[in-house]
Amino acid sequence: MDAHARAFAPFLGRYMPGLEFAVRNIPGDGGMNAIRALMAAPPVNLTLGWVASPTLPARAIDRQDDAPLHRLHLLGAVEREPVAFVSPAAAPLESLQDMIQKAGADRDAIPLGTPPPGSPPHLAVLRLQGLAQTRLNIVTFPSAAAAMQAVLGANVSAAALGLSDAIDALREERLVGLGIAAKNRFGILPDLPVLQEAGLPLSATIRRGLAMPAGGSEEMASRLIAAFRGIAADPDFQELANRHGTLAQWMDGPSWAALMERERVDLAKLWTTDPWLPSSGG
Repeated sequence: MDAHARAFAPFLGRYMPGLEFAVRNIPGDGGMNAIRALMAAPPVNLTLGWVASPTLPARAIDRQDDAPLHRLHLLGAVEREPVAFVSPAAAPLESLQDMIQKAGADRDAIPLGTPPPGSPPHLAVLRLQGLAQTRLNIVTFPSAAAAMQAVLGANVSAAALGLSDAIDALREERLVGLGIAAKNRFGILPDLPVLQEAGLPLSATIRRGLAMPAGGSEEMASRLIAAFRGIAADPDFQELANRHGTLAQWMDGPSWAALMERERVDLAKLWTTDPWLPSSGG
């Protein structure tokens, strides 16, 4: 999240001249520390939060707290990123279906790595289990970087990662792409199949954008939204996004809020069968 926010920040200066923006990283509690800081910021100050879905609705579920979904003004999402399933080039699986079939025969033989519980790739794998009706040997790591190192070293048979985390290794052929959880093939890697082509209709997309505390200036919100729309259409930002494995794409705040609510409902159903954290939120 920090890397994506810092890549985006210079474009704010381009589209909002006269304002200076400082990026402050507030880690901890699965992103909730940053969200709480944003909700607590005085509306009169220009404080923005770089937020993502399905992370925000996931925190509403596993922390049993819907406040972030109601106390933030979602201004809009500016980039979209699919979840990719990859295998080590040194010992590649034939396909994602191959992994599922082998897991059905011997679950322990096919470890599948993901970033931490509740992260978008981890949630995508839990949804994949439901579609495949097969329990997978999910091995969670403390970060996407750790999951990436595990699959590069062939310590796991495959991994689910945000495409931005795997893009360089895929381009350098250090990883083999098994598929992406998207409705359509991704333009920057047109040969990477979508899971639907393997009979798995799973779409798991990460969207990132900005929010401000509820109750802030509507005039400033309108200025920010106009700037964000411009950034999403900026050829330089689009080129940067493609290089990083994401797609610059605008989604307005109300549409993004509606998407998060649908995700919240779906994740609540998933939680009843596959809670990714203890019910206490620990």
